[in-house]
Amino acid sequence: MPLIRTIQIDPETRLGVWKIEEQEDFFRARVTISRDIHHLHKRLQHFAGRYLLVTLFPAFPMHEITVTNSRKPVLTCDSYHFSISHCGDYVGAIVSTKAAVGIDIELVQDKIERVSHKFLSPAERSFIDPLHSLPHKTICWSAKEAMFKWYGLGSVDFKENMRLQPFVYQQAGFITADFMKQDSNTRLYLQYIMENDLCLAWTHPA
Repeated sequence: MPLIRTIQIDPETRLGVWKIEEQEDFFRARVTISRDIHHLHKRLQHFAGRYLLVTLFPAFPMHEITVTNSRKPVLTCDSYHFSISHCGDYVGAIVSTKAAVGIDIELVQDKIERVSHKFLSPAERSFIDPLHSLPHKTICWSAKEAMFKWYGLGSVDFKENMRLQPFVYQQAGFITADFMKQDSNTRLYLQYIMENDLCLAWTHPA
């Protein structure tokens, strides 16, 4: 089974990572996706993400999933809060019965360096480890993506509306961050894991 990691964050919150090695038929027996998704690999990613939700919480009401105007999948019944992220053959998901969550999974790639000026403020660039610049910036990007998904309403400036407090580059750790918009001024606490050039970052209710 390609469930490569699960984390029981607290009694109400679980996280999982899936490596896709199956065909659609494996997932289709248990979950469905939108008929509007036609690209083969995107279909597999969406199937795996939804399969991961019911793997983490077997009672997850899959039929209640709807998509908001900001393209965030939510439950109409609001009984679970969840976030899904896809990257290549990997899918990450976090589910909580308490409050909003966010997750991102990201490969260390040169494109993150090329766009880092768009999502890192001067203060954030100042704490980047020069010996591990690209993976450190990847963690920052992944953390801000997780914050974006936690917020869920779109229209976020990654440089202006999110501020990461300084943190030392390491393979796993914690990040304190501030999300600053008129409708939501919130301090968030994130965790991350960097493993084999794959970064996983998430935020969850305290």
